[in-house]
Amino acid sequence: MTSLDALFEAARDVQARAYAPYSRFKVGAAIATESGRIFAGCNVENAAYPVGTCAEAGAVAAMVAAGESRIAAMLVFGEGDQLVTPCGACRQRIREFAEPQTPLHVAGPDGIRADFTLESLLPFSFGPDNLARS
Repeated sequence: MTSLDALFEAARDVQARAYAPYSRFKVGAAIATESGRIFAGCNVENAAYPVGTCAEAGAVAAMVAAGESRIAAMLVFGEGDQLVTPCGACRQRIREFAEPQTPLHVAGPDGIRADFTLESLLPFSFGPDNLARS
């Protein structure tokens, strides 16, 4: 299993490369898969606001592009006084590839700020198991 330190470093490093010229709010995210690989993503803004991409979405896309499909843990790195947790759309996106008990860590420059499970951030979620064929 990948260490929390490795997830923190990956998210912190990619956060510095985020493209956020409009909000100036840079976010990085890192996923550890069940095989121990780490995939990172950063937010990418666009002048047409609705077409920007969240850091979590970038990390999920990198994971899927590499042939992985299960999130074992995730860390989101952002700055500011408030916790930077995944938005609602990203919580649902994470749910597609994670179990309700999957740990999600929230960090800032000084380290881990909070620990959650996916279920605590997205209770009673709708996921792939709702569409399972009998």
